[in-house]
Amino acid sequence: MRTDVQPGKSPMNWGVVVQMFALALVVAALSEWLGPLPIELGVGKVVLLPMIWALLIGLVLGLLSKRLPGPAKLDLRGQHFAAAVLSCALFLFIAKLGLLVGGSLPQLSKVGWALALQELGNLVGCILLGMPVALLLGIKREAIGATFSIGREPGLAIVGERFGMNSPEGRGVLAEYITGTLIGAIFISILAGFVTSLNIFHPYALAMGAGVGSGSMTAAAVGAVAVQHPEMADQIATYAAAANLIATTLGTYLTLFISLPLAVRAYKWLEPILGRNRKAVSIDDGSVAQPTEVVHTPVLNLGMRLLSWVMGGVTVLLVNRIGHGVPMLDALPGVAIIIAIVLVGDLIYLATQRKLPAVCWISFVAMAMTFPSTPYAAEVAALTGKVNFFAMLTTMLTFAGLALAKDIPAFRRLGWRIVVVSLMANAGVFLAAAAIAQFFVGSL
Repeated sequence: MRTDVQPGKSPMNWGVVVQMFALALVVAALSEWLGPLPIELGVGKVVLLPMIWALLIGLVLGLLSKRLPGPAKLDLRGQHFAAAVLSCALFLFIAKLGLLVGGSLPQLSKVGWALALQELGNLVGCILLGMPVALLLGIKREAIGATFSIGREPGLAIVGERFGMNSPEGRGVLAEYITGTLIGAIFISILAGFVTSLNIFHPYALAMGAGVGSGSMTAAAVGAVAVQHPEMADQIATYAAAANLIATTLGTYLTLFISLPLAVRAYKWLEPILGRNRKAVSIDDGSVAQPTEVVHTPVLNLGMRLLSWVMGGVTVLLVNRIGHGVPMLDALPGVAIIIAIVLVGDLIYLATQRKLPAVCWISFVAMAMTFPSTPYAAEVAALTGKVNFFAMLTTMLTFAGLALAKDIPAFRRLGWRIVVVSLMANAGVFLAAAAIAQFFVGSL
């Protein structure tokens, strides 16, 4: 039977809603109970944090949904609902970051050039590392779409308008998007943790490198860096939040006018050198037989978004208690403030006719709440400080994990070459931004 759910038009299945949130609570609690797992890798190490367990457990639940009993059977509809909730729940994470930034604006001003110029790493890093690898592997014009950015939603829109999504460039950016969605957070967490353990970069430089413009990837990278420098956890989150805000606001325009033209030029220059004798490989555009059940990610109305924020907050409270020993009633006022900030920012976003992304308004409201000159800023900072940053990370990536399995069929069609290229592009963004920031903050 074909079930076609159009975004925002289908009545909400409350059974799916209750099941997904119940699974989120269980997965997040179990992940936090398992705790971090350090793994030594020769000269460095990686730490598998609870947020990574949450991703993996959610993915396994989705992949095995047909074999699991009813309460644990998260079908395709539930996975798409989890994706919609993730988009909303990430606002809680953005608000927490904004609260940290607001109280640290005087400190951030001391490294202003680092924050401003590290964005250049986002623009050129993916091309520098991704483009040569793509051409050596025999990928042709798809390399432009796959390496001009980390391939989030703005990248899809830019390439779709410029080349069309059925073009080689369109297939390339779609492949980057799918790869980043499915394994980007896991990859960047492992990479960031390993690079941190090498002690090459200052933790603040790594934090700025983590602000890549993707909420889930930023969360994963920040967690991996902060867990190895727990005494700097709040500062690391602050610098990452500021860098991520720049990437979110200015990054789209810089990508359109700088990195995409640069990727086109790099392809024209490097392809005759690196790709001339390589056998061309193509990327499946996904135009294969459609599955019998087609389900779209729903667009949540304000009421459902509010429910998502509340349930996200409840999950944060539970994780905060299990993993960090903070009583739920003690952290409740802080979570309530974070939800209120998100609601105000979202309402401003709607009132201003969506001219700026909602994450910008939420960040601005949160920063204003803890700016040193704001009345009661210290009290707000104290209350929200009881909400552990790592508890936010585990919660956000729990929803991401529950949404992952729906993308597996598309991921299988990509082929290993484009996956390698996509990961190299993501690594290039992080490493290039961190290297530029290191030049300015290495002496701190």
